[in-house]
Amino acid sequence: MTRRPLIAGNWKLNLGPAAAAALAAFLDARLTGCGGVEVVVFPTALSIPSVLRALEGSAIGVGIQEVAAIPSGALTGANSAVMARELGCTWTLVGHSERRQHFAETDQGVRDKVRAGLAAGLRPIVCVGETLAERNAGRVDEVVLRQLAVPLEGLEPAALRQVDVAYEPVWAIGTGVTATPEQAQQVHASIRGWLRTHVVPELAEGMRLLYGGSVNAGNAAALLGCTDIDGALVGGASLNVGAFADIVAAAQRRA
Repeated sequence: MTRRPLIAGNWKLNLGPAAAAALAAFLDARLTGCGGVEVVVFPTALSIPSVLRALEGSAIGVGIQEVAAIPSGALTGANSAVMARELGCTWTLVGHSERRQHFAETDQGVRDKVRAGLAAGLRPIVCVGETLAERNAGRVDEVVLRQLAVPLEGLEPAALRQVDVAYEPVWAIGTGVTATPEQAQQVHASIRGWLRTHVVPELAEGMRLLYGGSVNAGNAAALLGCTDIDGALVGGASLNVGAFADIVAAAQRRA
């Protein structure tokens, strides 16, 4: 089964409204003609409106980095999936390791936020990944598959078709250290194998698995050449127009 590559740029807590709009406009101009690859960017929440305006009519999607498990209520500082969709977002990140580490996000919390996103009409990218200590202890599959199983439990096939998964080893995020293609493919193959066993097999074949963790223009082609890697969740390199465009081009060659 052919899976359309997905390249997602996580801008994290960078770029205010003006700078984010400028980057979005430059990306839109640079990525014209990159057919066959789906592209989405995740600005900080305060910059989403300006990015949406800059990308009006563009094929580049816009997502929100974090949503609450409830659509509205007494939850100061949270983001509503329903409001994000009304604004014009079509994607959400869920379960990123920085949320788990700094905001005590749990697997159950990720589960609830996946459902909140889906109910609002957003496509979730569910993030999973082990720490260096967990890898050294031989617990990679245990950790990654648990982080995946809880959020996906009980989802109907129609909902599962809206979900993508990003494997981001915690030890590779923002460190400049990238998993080798062999390491990344091994985990992606484990995820695909688990999906074949625990969801409808044809859905497992169609679900896109992204790699994230210090992806850059120099290593993207090797990573995207792996059988079960269908795209990338890009951090720091997504803030550079040329680097991000090169990653998209690598995905286009795979497509």
